Formats: sequence, structure tokens, C-alpha cells
Amino acid sequence: MSTVSPPRDDLLWQQVHWLGAIAAQGSLTAAAQRLGVSKAAVSQQLAALERRIGVPLVRRTTRTLRLTEAGQRLVDETAPAFAHIVRSVGAVHDLAETPRGLVRVTAPVALGRQHVAPHLLSFLRKYSDIQVELELSDRLSNLPQEGFDLAVRHVAAPPENHVAWKLCDTRSLLVASAAYLRRHGQPQHPAELAQHACLTYLRPGAAVWMFEQPNAKDAEPQRVRVTVQGPLRANTSEVLREAARAGLGIALAPDFSLDLGGRSSTLRAVLPQWRAVGFFGQAIYAIRPWSPNTPRAIQLLVEHLRQALATGF
Repeated sequence: MSTVSPPRDDLLWQQVHWLGAIAAQGSLTAAAQRLGVSKAAVSQQLAALERRIGVPLVRRTTRTLRLTEAGQRLVDETAPAFAHIVRSVGAVHDLAETPRGLVRVTAPVALGRQHVAPHLLSFLRKYSDIQVELELSDRLSNLPQEGFDLAVRHVAAPPENHVAWKLCDTRSLLVASAAYLRRHGQPQHPAELAQHACLTYLRPGAAVWMFEQPNAKDAEPQRVRVTVQGPLRANTSEVLREAARAGLGIALAPDFSLDLGGRSSTLRAVLPQWRAVGFFGQAIYAIRPWSPNTPRAIQLLVEHLRQALATGF
């Protein structure tokens, strides 16, 4: 007479963890890449979990994959437990004399390429037992769901439910090439930008620029809002910067992407007496999901970046 072995609890924890990865990544393929396993393995474990629970956890179509109500509830209710496990393992790691562990970091493309990535090299040489995964994207990531330990962002204020360390100040600047300004003239007031070729971000509201000019002491600053248009929109400041260098128009970009003080810079400041507001953040922060303890490897990386960026751009 054959007997059926009861479901193994150790596989259950893995299956639920993998379901969370599917939810965060949005596809079986991306979840498999994140977990370092095959897509077939993820699909098999998902099917086994659905059989064990007795209800569908994922709804598939030819193009999309979404969690059912039951699947989402299971992910939401178990996520804190998995986060607690991660924190506990990190705390134990920190008992070691040598800092070690993996730190997953996300940063905007231009900021990451020009300022974060170069400073990672000296950090990794100093701490050989720490590994860093750096993902560059101008998309704002959901840190807990996507498994990031740290985000480097330029924001007006960090989210209240996160831990944040200010790294340095930043500001937004209007720039154009000397050749463009010779051909089209130097604007004297923000309203004149409506008659210029302006290079904008590819996102909602990016064609409306707002500026303020300080007035007399204790007076409210004068604010001007202008709708602009031009030949190019892009989702990263590096593309807009190069278009401005090529003389295509006037770009609004963060200072960390411009290097105006560099000897090889061909860009010129436009309307320097006005300050662009409301478009980019005014400080660079290192941000991580809230937890009572921060792993030693993350603390060291944040401090390294803070010292490296202390003088600003």
C-alpha cells in the first residue's frame, strides 16, 4: 500500500518567497533572473504552491502576469516576516569583524554613471568582502518590493517611511551652447523661453518650467511659470546635455550632469539670476526602507558616498 508524503515546510517557505519575487518583478522570467534559477523551476514551484493552497495565486494572459486577490494577500501578509529574516541575518553578519554582504543599489542614470559608480571602485577595493549590485534607472523603484537595499536620489524631501541620509546639495540649471546663444540671443526673462527651442524630459508636466527670483529682504520671491517646447524630449539628463552642447536648444538639467566648471565644457548658464524650482530635488539622499537596524555594509557605503560627494558638483 503506497503512502503520500506530507508537503515539506521547507519547500513552502521557498515557494512563498518565490511568489513574492514574482510579484515584485512582474514576470516569471524576471523573477527567475532575480532568484538565480530557471524559469521552469519558478513555474513548477508556483504550481506546487497553488496545489497546496487550493486556489489560483497568479492570473496569466498572453502578455501580462498578475497576482490574484489570494496571491496578493499571501504576499502582503508574509512580506514582513521575510523582511525580518533578512534583517536578522544582516545583524548576525555584522557580528563578524570584517564587513561583508551584498548591497543592492538603485540610482538615476546620469547621477549613477557620473558620480556613484566611480566612487564604488574605491569602496570595493577597501572592503573586499562586500559586494554591490548597481541598477541605473530614472524610474522610481519600490525598494522593498524590488529588493533594493539603498536608493541614491535627488528629491525635495525623502519619504517619511524610509531612512534617509543627506549626501549633498544639488540644483537645477538652464544651459545652452555658446553657438546657440549667438544665433538666438540670451533670454533676459523666463517668459522669453516660450520663443526658444527647449529640451525637456520625457514625463508628464515636463514642458512647464517654473522659476523664482529673490526680491528684497523678507519679501516673497517672484515666481514665473512658462510652457516650453522644442525638438527633443528624453528620459535622461545626459541626452539633454549632449543635445544642448550640439546647439539644439536650451536644457534644464541637474548640476551633477553638467560639469559647467570643467575646462572642456562648451555650455553656458542661461538666466543665472533665476532659480528653477519644483522640477528636480534640491538635495541628494541615500534612502532605504525603514528598519530598526541598518546593516554595517550599508552604513559603510553611505558614509563613503557622503564623504565622496561632500563638496557637491
